[in-house]
Amino acid sequence: MTAELRTERRDATLLLTISDPSARNALSPQVYAAGVEALNVAEADAAVRAVVLRGDGAHFCAGGHLGRLSANRQQGREAQQRAIGMFHQFIGALRSFPKPVIAAVEGAAAGGGFSLALACDLIVAAEDARFSLAYGRVGLSPDGGGSWHLARALPRALALELLWLGEALTARELQSRGLVNRVTDSGQALTEALRVAQQLGACAPNAVASAKELLNEAGSNSLDQQLDAERDHFLDNLFHDNGAEGLQAFFDKRSPRFR
Repeated sequence: MTAELRTERRDATLLLTISDPSARNALSPQVYAAGVEALNVAEADAAVRAVVLRGDGAHFCAGGHLGRLSANRQQGREAQQRAIGMFHQFIGALRSFPKPVIAAVEGAAAGGGFSLALACDLIVAAEDARFSLAYGRVGLSPDGGGSWHLARALPRALALELLWLGEALTARELQSRGLVNRVTDSGQALTEALRVAQQLGACAPNAVASAKELLNEAGSNSLDQQLDAERDHFLDNLFHDNGAEGLQAFFDKRSPRFR
């Protein structure tokens, strides 16, 4: 069976499910293409305020399908180059998507599955979830932006240890290092991720998008460039209808009704 990406609406949240439980939801080109399409549609739909990404069944995602990688190796370099290009388009779409994306992780998030979780804005993980970048064990190197995200989140020595040795870390260990936002009981990651998505859905979507864009750009901006960007976003949001609503709700001592 080849993994597919199922889509489902939960109120204002779009739920994306990678589905191939027999292979621990190992990735496929079909998942990449469907993911990019689903995010493009959700970006244009004002009724969608957040996205939750999860795996079907007991695991989040085992990363690349080793059988498919072996077949691509037989077909030649171009076959795998196309596949990894599609994967990286999906990673880029998650990073640039203007609405919150939350990974709900149960079980294993390995290899490209860990990279996929890191590309999301927030990670909610079950207590027994395990994260690893075990590329070295099969003679490979990371993809999906795993090295990029770890280099920005962890000390160099720890990032290299993860990339070289591929030893699994628990959700609590990653939470202590700032990579996992919330840890739940086993089986409750999706419930908590949907709850967080609902909270984010009550925020002004333009302000949420601004915060994500500013943070994405901060790493490559100088301080002066970032201050200019913050000024421009602040003015845009202050003079947006949601800015007026937020201020009025504060004065009225009521919850705002953003659109």
